[in-house]
Parts: sequence; structure tokens; C-alpha cells
Amino acid sequence: MAREKKSATTSTKAAGRPRSRWLLMFGLIVLGVLCVSTAMAALKVREYVIHDPQFLLSRDRKDALTIEGLRYASHSKVLRVFAPDFDRSIFSIPLAERRRRLLAIDWIEDASVSRVWPDRLIVRIRERKPVAFVFLRSGVLLIDAQATLLDPPAEAQFSFPVLSGVRENESDLLRREQVRALLRLEEDLGPLAKDISEVNATDPNDLRMVAQVDNRAVELAIGDDNFGRRYRNFLNHYPEIRRSSPDVNSFDLRLDDRITAKGIAAPWQ
Repeated sequence: MAREKKSATTSTKAAGRPRSRWLLMFGLIVLGVLCVSTAMAALKVREYVIHDPQFLLSRDRKDALTIEGLRYASHSKVLRVFAPDFDRSIFSIPLAERRRRLLAIDWIEDASVSRVWPDRLIVRIRERKPVAFVFLRSGVLLIDAQATLLDPPAEAQFSFPVLSGVRENESDLLRREQVRALLRLEEDLGPLAKDISEVNATDPNDLRMVAQVDNRAVELAIGDDNFGRRYRNFLNHYPEIRRSSPDVNSFDLRLDDRITAKGIAAPWQ
């Protein structure tokens, strides 16, 4: 009896193996057919969206290419980025490459390019924000918070201090430190920063500035810390300083408890 049961079990397993293999083969065939049909469908869809006229970026349509956020960056430079794309399907345009080229334009800090069904592109631009003027041998430029040098746009007017001490041949690291020192000074001064016309950051750890006080330009050595407190202390004592030393316009504020006039030994405390 035991042998008969064992023989029956073996026969059942042997019969099940061909069936399992057939099911596996059938599943693989179905999967292969689905993959091929999906690939063919995707290819047909790609051919359709690339060659059908309804998806073309038309030169004649005014809103085919919409550019947002552009103020100071060169409009013509932005258009040149997309010049090869007109009269082509928007789905054949390499968006990542177009964004990379936009970021190479000096005034553009960030940009995105989006397709809009069925035949439009939208370009969104975030421009750099200048924080100061710099005077270089090549001329007057602007500089932003990341220490990127910018050509002043035509007919634009800015009210920024001059950041002196910046050199064309210096490292990017030093230039960024100089800009950070300027921004830290302005933040600490708060509303009083409007008095500042120039900041010398040749040494970012020993700042000097030119301020307009009582309609006079005064040169102040202000160091690397406590800018607001030192400057306010100077303003509080300035009427007395001007009465006693009307011809002096250069002062050292780097010691918190005193003001030293250039060429005068006695400090104001």
C-alpha cells in the first residue's frame, strides 16, 4: 500500500512539471509580446509628437515662447538660446541643455524651462541681485551676494555703496569674503547703512568705510565687529568732534570705548 501511494505521488509530480513549464513559457511569451507592443506604441507616440505640426514652436505666434522674470538680463541673449528650436516640436527640445545655457548668462541666477501643451515653452528666470558697485581696470561693474561680477544694464539706476579693495586677479574665495563682510556690516548698521557710500574690504577682517555725516564725507576705520555700536557712538559724539576738530575727517573706531581722530592723540570716549 505504501508503495502504491508513493508511486501515485511521484506520477502526480511528474505530470505537474510539464504543465508548470508550459505556464512559465506562456507567461514569458505574453510578457515579451507586451514589451514589444509597448515599445512600438511608445515609438509611434514619439514619432507623432515630434513630427505632427500642432506641436511646432512657431515663429509667428507671439506667445509661443514666454519669458518671465526678465528685467536686466539681455533679452537677445535669452532668445539666442532658443533660436534653433523654432519650427521644431517642443518635445524635441532638450530642456536641461537650454537651462544650462541660460545659467551661463551673467545676470541669470536660476532658470526653468517648461513645455506647455501643445506648442508653447515657458521660461522662468530669477535674476541676480547686485549689492554694490566695484571699480576695476575694465570699468565700473556691479557685484552680487555670491560675488558674481555683472555688467551694469543700460539706463538702469542703482543706489549701492562702492565696494573697494576688489581686484580682477584675486581668488573667488577672497572676493566672496569681501562681499560677505560688506553684507554683515550693512546688516549690523540697519537703517544707518544708507549713510555709507563706500566700504573698503581689502582686508575683510579690518573694514574701512566712508560715511556721509552732516553733509560731510568722513573716513572711518571700523574693524571687524560691533559695527552698529561703534558707528552710533561716533554719531553721538560727532557734534563735539566737529566743534573741536572741524578740519579732521578721518577717524578710528576700532576700539569700542574710544574714537581717535587721525593726527590727534586725544580720544573721545
